Amino acid sequence: MDKLPLVLDLSGTFVFALSGALAGARRQLDLFGVLVLSFAAGNSGGITRDLLIGAVPPGAISDWRYLGVSLLAGLITFYGSLLIVRMSNAILIFDAAGLALFAVTGSSKALAFGLNPVMATVLGMVTGIGGGMVRDVLLAEIPTVLRADLYAVAALVAAAMVVIGHMLQLPVAPVTAVALISCFLVRVVAIRRGWRLPVAKINERVDPDKDSGRS
Repeated sequence: MDKLPLVLDLSGTFVFALSGALAGARRQLDLFGVLVLSFAAGNSGGITRDLLIGAVPPGAISDWRYLGVSLLAGLITFYGSLLIVRMSNAILIFDAAGLALFAVTGSSKALAFGLNPVMATVLGMVTGIGGGMVRDVLLAEIPTVLRADLYAVAALVAAAMVVIGHMLQLPVAPVTAVALISCFLVRVVAIRRGWRLPVAKINERVDPDKDSGRS
């Protein structure tokens, strides 16, 4: 049980690194570019979390295993990209798994460092969405969290479950399992059903900027 947070953290790093490497392979980046994306996607959320709670140097820098699993994911994807790319919605599935794992580990580590329940929940969400945001920014895309079907909401659900379980002093393993499954299912079902939050809409005919330009 003592090693559970590390196992989940490394697992989240691996699957997010897969999503980053696969996104790079689809953009036809070279080997170096794919490895950079795999490391950035796999570790940005964890680095952000560690810096915010004062766990310095961040685990992704001080522990070689984070670099190792990131590069492994990148190499697997680069040399097996033809097979992986054929998998339907592969990036979205890996991304959903990484989101769940990091949301859980982010909130758990925040609680361990003494953050209050609300901020621990928020930090779990930030940890979950960090890797995907950096991946998308490096590929010059609008981050998935700003446009996708219940992305940050799914991370919040998992983080909140972990925090509530901690407050109620429930067993760690069952709470972790339920939080992981819930986040993953919310994300996948949202993708399949097209569930999303309301989208901002501007009526071009009454755009004040355009009206002022005509006068």
